[in-house]
Amino acid sequence: MGSNKFGKIFQWATFGESHGPAMGVVIDGCPAGVFYNKELLLKNLERRRPGQKNSEGQIVVSERDERDQPNILSGIFENKTLGTPIAVVVENQNQKSQDYDELKDKARIGHADDMWQGKFGYRDHRGGGRSSARETLNWVIAGSFAEMFCVMDYPGTKVEARLLQVGPICLEKDGVAALDELLLQAKEQGESYGGVVELRVRRPPKYLGEPIFNKIKAELAHAYMTINACNGVELGGGFDMALQKGSDVHSQEFSDNYGGIRGGMTTGEDIIFKLSFKPTSSINDVAKKGRHDPCIVLRALPVIEAMTWAVLADQILLSRLNQY
Repeated sequence: MGSNKFGKIFQWATFGESHGPAMGVVIDGCPAGVFYNKELLLKNLERRRPGQKNSEGQIVVSERDERDQPNILSGIFENKTLGTPIAVVVENQNQKSQDYDELKDKARIGHADDMWQGKFGYRDHRGGGRSSARETLNWVIAGSFAEMFCVMDYPGTKVEARLLQVGPICLEKDGVAALDELLLQAKEQGESYGGVVELRVRRPPKYLGEPIFNKIKAELAHAYMTINACNGVELGGGFDMALQKGSDVHSQEFSDNYGGIRGGMTTGEDIIFKLSFKPTSSINDVAKKGRHDPCIVLRALPVIEAMTWAVLADQILLSRLNQY
């Protein structure tokens, strides 16, 4: 099995299975001298990890209780990167592999079980093995180091993923309390919901990306569509522009309609994407017996941000390379 690497210069490879002893990532290509911000890394991992509780002390995500404490094995000295490979490992401590025993010879609807078995002829049935969304903790680690690098040269750049919609709940209109109620009910009923996220990069570096192949919009779309359960990507005005007149869409040079990208390159304006996520595939009895998210989107927010930072770091390094 290939395709375990991401990036061209800021490149990282991941390893581990959902119910194996550990997850991990090796980052290669991060320049030397980047300040290692441990607090940032821990904060990002905390936002992604399962077992979190809401303000009322209720668990509205997966009940798998992992601490997700990273162990830095190499690449950091005196709180700065060395320019050598950065290896990070996170031990899995709360597996319940027996929950998946009956699925050893049975493919779950909507999952990758039968696809994995058909392509490779053998699979780890425990929690989906490597196809589990637990793999994304590696991405958050890599994205955190990418963020540390980016903000060193571009301190004004911010990446923000914001939840807009979960099932019938519009966050701006209905509020967080209505969302909690929906998800608690979904956990009891073995139901699940999808959602919509807005991703915004504020004050991005200008001229990242290429005008023909390797457009920045293509690189970002690739990163987002890699995320588990993401099934749709819109840039700027998105699909609504298909229904409008050109004189309405192109009425001014600087417009959110373009999503901060023109000619395949960043304009320096805010980069704006909307991402759609399908409902979690584990429903009914499978959801009631296991420890599954009734909506994966809540824990996907730091993953979206991490993948954005990873692309930005890669593009910044590529732009430097093209200057010589």
